[in-house]
Amino acid sequence: MKNASRKLTLFVSILTLVALLAACGSKPAQENNNAAGNGAAAETTKLVVGATAKPHAEILKHIQPALKEQGIDLEIKEFTDYVQPNVQTDEKQLDANFFQHKPYLDEHVAKAGLKLVSVGNIHVEPFGAYSQKIKSIDELKDGATIAIPNDPTNGGRALLLVEKQGLIKLKEGAGLTATVRDIVENPKNLQFKELEAAMLPRVLGEVDFALINTNYALEADLNPTEDALFIEDKDSPYANILVAREDNQNSEAIQKLLKALQSDDVKTFIEEQYKGAIVPAF
Repeated sequence: MKNASRKLTLFVSILTLVALLAACGSKPAQENNNAAGNGAAAETTKLVVGATAKPHAEILKHIQPALKEQGIDLEIKEFTDYVQPNVQTDEKQLDANFFQHKPYLDEHVAKAGLKLVSVGNIHVEPFGAYSQKIKSIDELKDGATIAIPNDPTNGGRALLLVEKQGLIKLKEGAGLTATVRDIVENPKNLQFKELEAAMLPRVLGEVDFALINTNYALEADLNPTEDALFIEDKDSPYANILVAREDNQNSEAIQKLLKALQSDDVKTFIEEQYKGAIVPAF
């Protein structure tokens, strides 16, 4: 009986030991699973942003690596016009866009009923006048032809800049949306040709001068600080903005994009890359 009891006790001890070893052996597997979970790649969020080529797409390309590290896969879709980026953002083909100033956004939203908002200021592109025929406005002849953008806000912006040079006088209160119909004094009998903004660099040989948005001037290898007959001051209120929809403006991905665009790194990039032709606005 004693031998049987000893054998039973030994058998129970062995079973207990095996159970303990099995329990101990299971812990590393759980730790490995946790480690594997902790080390797994973070979930990536795709963000599609519309932009004009220069400087907007260039700035976005500059921040792509930094956003990639934050789990944002930034896809940049380039446009050559000022209408489709807003339309496609509103229709959710794009998550956001970066190409315009707020007066233009406000006008487009009001006109088309778009659900878009400004998320933040990024930079100012001083608007300028360019010519292949004259070196200064003193050389401008009576009846000269001037090309300006045909959209309401940029057309008004161009006329205000021409007025600032003393070439015309606009009706009092015409403001940012002034049109050629608001010209009340035109001593040189200047002729104004209204064209799509992207077309203006291409008609420089056909007009006496053209008022061109800086992004299109840069694409045409025109340096605003060196080639412009005259240009807006650097404190221009027309800051270019990041635009999103009302329903996604506060999303984590959009806010990460905004933070990257308003970073010290982007400020340095703008200053070094564009040398005063573009000015940070944050």
